[in-house]
Amino acid sequence: MSFEFISRLIGMIVFGVGGIYLGANLAHLAEITDAEASRWALVFGMVGVLAGLILTPWLTVRPIRAVRRLLGQLSSRTLLAGLFGLIVSLVIAGLLSFPLSLLPRPFSQILPLAFAIILAYLGVVIFIARQNDILSIFSFLPSRGGDSRARTADNGRSILLDTSVIIDGRIVDIVRTGFLSGTLLIPRFVLAELQHIADSSDKLRRQRGRRGLEVLANLQKDPQLPVQISDIDVEGTRDVDDKLVILARQMHAPILTNDFNLNRVAELQGVSILNINDLANAVKAVFLPGEELTVRIIQEGREARQGVGYLDDGTMVVVQDGSDLLGQDVQTSVTKVLQTAAGRMIFAKPEGDSRVGRRKAK
Repeated sequence: MSFEFISRLIGMIVFGVGGIYLGANLAHLAEITDAEASRWALVFGMVGVLAGLILTPWLTVRPIRAVRRLLGQLSSRTLLAGLFGLIVSLVIAGLLSFPLSLLPRPFSQILPLAFAIILAYLGVVIFIARQNDILSIFSFLPSRGGDSRARTADNGRSILLDTSVIIDGRIVDIVRTGFLSGTLLIPRFVLAELQHIADSSDKLRRQRGRRGLEVLANLQKDPQLPVQISDIDVEGTRDVDDKLVILARQMHAPILTNDFNLNRVAELQGVSILNINDLANAVKAVFLPGEELTVRIIQEGREARQGVGYLDDGTMVVVQDGSDLLGQDVQTSVTKVLQTAAGRMIFAKPEGDSRVGRRKAK
């Protein structure tokens, strides 16, 4: 039996008994005969049973579900801050209740309760609005253990992880460098999407999903940064990207991703984005026109007589007159550096006739 069905039965009994007592009292006040009084009690009892059957879910089950749904969308930081605010405000209201109770009636009866309600509301609202500042006080408290994960979690913030960045795998190396601080937060719906990809009938998708699960397992074993699986959900949408953006706005947390579309949508809604591709492009070596570099030509370019090679970080190097140098390590001179949406592209030309591969052969 469901909880709603049980609540209807209890409501029928309570409202039915209440209706009987109400009918009997009204009949007594009307000074009618006992037979008529019994009829009144029976009619009011039946009305009470019907009202209990209909109204009980709206008075009990529906509000409880609404509160559970609201609490499920709030982060642990928000709930903790709201609890602190409620406790502090009730303590202040308790201190004010004694002087207020000394006032003449009816103020001594109304003002203590009114002040308690107003202060409780203000305390919860203010503490939630300033939750980051209030909870950051605890980061200055000394830790009894030397666990670096606990210290990082106290001093940092929550960072939401997208499915694409987990499958990508580079997040493990970035975490190990120590440049990220806070708690890596993985919502349950992101984990569910990852499991759905791992169970896909398509071989490539299945491999990507399993790789993501392996990356997640490596993240949980790494001592540099704490990883937390959160049950926080977002109602009203089924799309994972939309849920991530809404959750990031509620938690004031950035999203770590390499999804271009999610990046644009989140930026339009004022959500901070940590894009791994942007990080990779930012840490690539900077070359200026005139600098020399050695590159292996591995394929022909789009234009005539162009050769294409790649640096160790994946930067494309387009070599003028390099189509005749396929498979050779060539000493080149940078002529131009072009920044595109896909990354940095370097244009170069061979440095005289200094071909590393030929000189080694001689």
